[in-house]
This record gives sequence, C-alpha cells and structure tokens, in this order.
Amino acid sequence: MASRIASFPSFLAFVVVTVATLFPSSSSQLPVVKGTRYLVRTTYFYGGFDGGKEPPVFDQIVDGTLWSAVNTTDNYRRGMSTYFEMVAQGQGKTMSVCLARRPDTASSPFISALEVIDLADSMYNTTDFSRFTMTTVVRSRFGSKGDIVSYPDDPYNRYWAPFADANPMVESHSSISPDDFWNQPPAKALKAGITTSRGKKLAVQWPTTELPAATYYVALYFQDPRTASPFSWRVFDVAVNGNDFFRGLNASAAGVMVYSSMMQLSGKTEILLTPNETSPVGPLINAGEIYQIVPLGGRTATRDVSSCRSRPVSCAVVAMEDLASSLKNLPPDWAGDPCLPQQHSWTGVECSQGSPVRVLSLDLKNHGLSGSLPDSIVHLTGMKTIYLSGNNLSGPIPDLSSMHALTAVRLDSNQFSGTINPSMEKLANLKELHLNNNNLTGKIPDGLKNKAGLDLRTEGNKFE
Repeated sequence: MASRIASFPSFLAFVVVTVATLFPSSSSQLPVVKGTRYLVRTTYFYGGFDGGKEPPVFDQIVDGTLWSAVNTTDNYRRGMSTYFEMVAQGQGKTMSVCLARRPDTASSPFISALEVIDLADSMYNTTDFSRFTMTTVVRSRFGSKGDIVSYPDDPYNRYWAPFADANPMVESHSSISPDDFWNQPPAKALKAGITTSRGKKLAVQWPTTELPAATYYVALYFQDPRTASPFSWRVFDVAVNGNDFFRGLNASAAGVMVYSSMMQLSGKTEILLTPNETSPVGPLINAGEIYQIVPLGGRTATRDVSSCRSRPVSCAVVAMEDLASSLKNLPPDWAGDPCLPQQHSWTGVECSQGSPVRVLSLDLKNHGLSGSLPDSIVHLTGMKTIYLSGNNLSGPIPDLSSMHALTAVRLDSNQFSGTINPSMEKLANLKELHLNNNNLTGKIPDGLKNKAGLDLRTEGNKFE
C-alpha cells in the first residue's frame, strides 16, 4: 500500500492546514495505475483567510464524474474541518481531481488536503469500478467511544468513527486477522461491539441520518468476542429495513463479513439481528461501512485509434491533453476531462450532449496564449469551429483536412509560420479561414483561393 499526496501548486498538505488557498476552478492530475482501486479523500477547512465569513460552495469532480458539492458551512461554524471520500479505479495513467465553481455562486474553490491511497486488490472487489465509483456515507466501529481509528491501525488510513446506542456494549477477548476479510478492516475496529441478551433481537438504527433514495454498497462485520473455543459461536439472521440480508450467520471468534454491493436504501436504516433459538448467546455487530454507488460520468470520446500514443483513452481526450501541454497561459480549469461533467467543461470548450460526448468548438481568442498547435488536434473530428485569434501562437499550422466538420477556423493575429497545406481545400463545410497577420510563407493554394463561399483572409503574411 502506498499513499500519495497530490500537489496543487504549493498549497496542499497531508494534514488539515489552518491557511487554505483560494483559486478559480482548478484541477490536479494524479499518476495512477489503470485498474487499481484508490481511496480518494479531500479535506477542507476554510479559516476565513480571504476575509469572508462563510466558506464558498463549489463542486468536486473526479475523472469527469461529479463527486459532490462541497459545502463546509455547518462544520466550519463548529470549528471543524470537513472531509469527503471516494473509492475509484484508475481508468488510465492519470486521475483528475477538479474543483469547480457552481453556476449558482461566484465563490472560488479552496482545498486543505488531498490524499490518494492504493487499496488492496481484494478490497471492495464486488463493485464494477469500470462503471461506478463509491462515495463514503458512513464507516463505524460499534460499541465504541472515544477516538476515530485510522492509520497506523488501518494501513489504508480509513476513518472508523465510534458508534454507540442504548444497546449493551461488549469488548472482544479474541484476536482476528484483517487479511481474512476482503475489505481488510483493522483489528481495532472490531475490538468492541453492541449486543443483547440470549434469545432477544438486536435492533440498530444506523446511520443516524436519513439516506437519500439511491443504490448503496453495505458491508457489516461480526465477531464473537469470547476467547476462541468450540463454544465461541453465535447464529442469527441479519435483515436491513425488513429485508433479508443474510440468514443463519455464524459469527465465530475469527469474524465474518457480509455485504451487498447493490442495495436500494432510502430514509432511516435499521439493522435487525434475530438469533437462532439454539444460539447460546445473543447476536452482536462490530462494525459497518456504507457507500453510495455513483455511475461514472464517462469520458469525452470521438473514436478509439491505436495511433493515439497507445493510450487507453480516446483520441479526443489525448488531443485535448496534448493541446493543453502545448499552450501556455491557459485558463486554470484546463485539466481533467474537457467536457465532463457537462456543467463544468473547460473554459472556451463547447461539447455535444448525449453519448458519445464530442468536442465541438474551441474559443480562446485574445486570451494571451503562447505555444503551438500539436498535430494530434486533427483527432478532434467533431470540431466545428476553432477561434484562436489575437494570441501569440507560433509554429506551423497542422494539416486540418481530416476535421471534416470544420466550418470556421480563425487563427489570425498570431505568429504562425510555414505554409498552408493544400489539402485544406478538401474541407467541404469550411466557410471561414482567417490566417491574416501571421508569418506564413509560400503560396496560397489555388483550391482555397477559388473555393466558393469561403471567407479567406490572408493579408499581413509573407506569401509569394
């Protein structure tokens, strides 16, 4: 297991810091291994560093999937930090974690800490992470009071909060091996539990807050607290909100986990343990986890082509990543997926609706950009308009002839050099081609000069 801290430029720390950093919408690209599961945790403490009284509200996005809104107001009023967790799988070589302004507020995002932790292959392995992520709702150790259990007791630094109710509490006198459980709960999280006397049902309302109607992953942990012996067992049925969860569960001293990877829940949640009439002791429960199942937002796509640097993502995303790497002075939100979530596409980028999502337009005119256009821009085959006038872009203009949807290309008032590729005349839908005021040389292709209906502007260059 390895833990990694991602760096937004100079303002992240592993622990919650008292000075947060405010910035416009921004993203961080984290190196990951495709197919590996990660626990992603963001932590926020406002601190009033910008002179305001209320923390800003904004969205957090992972790999184009809208994770949640970040509203830390209530906790901040109590002097507390706020954290969010997600279990997600690496979809490629990088994972983007983005903070974005919401359309209903002018506030800018901030962050105090970001953690990305590798999880073992067995952990939460019944969820199809190629289609879903899981956001943490609650993670509790029952029958406990006091501190949260985390690292080093949990090598994956999960937070196990104490939970106690009116039911009797019991301490464990047996030992367990976390490796015997798929999710590897720390032994300390199972050292106590809540129980009842022999023959009685045990009802636990957990979590204490009502849940929105959704699909959830639920894992419950049980362990007989007595010293291991032929008599250290107890059998009971487990039900959640009146529905069978597991029948005839034998909670031995070694411990057992039962789970549902796709369970529908809403409102209050009650766990009911009904003992077998032959069980020598009453039922008990030691720990539990609930995650909400969130469908992936997908990734921007046009077509998969093996020539796109052999990357396991679409050519459109590769092209936009190349473009972002080739240009300087870009808007700060140019990271992550260029189109998703749809309400948080990159500045100057217009995308299609529905599936597949395609990049339709690029408009960064008069934006103070420098750099050059990469050849891979030609893979943006859904692009209709390119407006990059009034910048300081240089180098050759790529051959755009494969971008058949193009209707307008405005590259005027830059520093482009080289010649105009004659194949540009093949763009049947092209109505505007503004190349004036650059450093282009050679001849203007006759096919462009004579193209009917084309607004061609070439003055202010060095043509023959």
